Amino acid sequence: MAILKFRIYWEEDEGIYRDIVIKHQQTFLDLHQAILKCYEFDSKHAATFYKSNDNWQEGKEITFEKYDKVYKVDPLIMAEVNIGSQIADPNQKFIYQYDFEKNWRFMVELINVDKEENKKIEYPSCMRIEGLGPSQYGTKGLIDSRLAEMEEKYDLHPDAMGDGYSEEGDEEENTESEEDSFTDDQSQEF
Repeated sequence: MAILKFRIYWEEDEGIYRDIVIKHQQTFLDLHQAILKCYEFDSKHAATFYKSNDNWQEGKEITFEKYDKVYKVDPLIMAEVNIGSQIADPNQKFIYQYDFEKNWRFMVELINVDKEENKKIEYPSCMRIEGLGPSQYGTKGLIDSRLAEMEEKYDLHPDAMGDGYSEEGDEEENTESEEDSFTDDQSQEF
């Protein structure tokens, strides 16, 4: 059984990508769901793959479902098409488009084929995350999830007073006693 490793670049920035491994007999629907999961997108919108060449031109369409649009040729349906059946060369490319209104586009490139399956991995699986991916709905998702992680990491919760930090009243008392000692020191010098 072949294990295919795809690198999924965000079209706007090739420095942002995800590596996904998937079995060759799994479907494009499985790959679609893995991409959404890796980029932390929901699955509420329309999606399609296009078979592509080295120049990233759109070819045969493999869509989630048949949409209300004009097709030159009837598309294939993601759930019915095994990925391996569409691999024509060792560097096979696909274009993945999600949410036709926002037009999220990703370049999908086959970067490796393994003959051995790793029993510890559940396929498909996101093996590498590079760069901070785009936020599907603006910055709301970024602030909510990333800030919560930062709060946990750095203990930024309002009720998280750690050792070594004084309360508001303590700070004022310390300041007053420092000022008193300063005036006492000054008067001793004269």
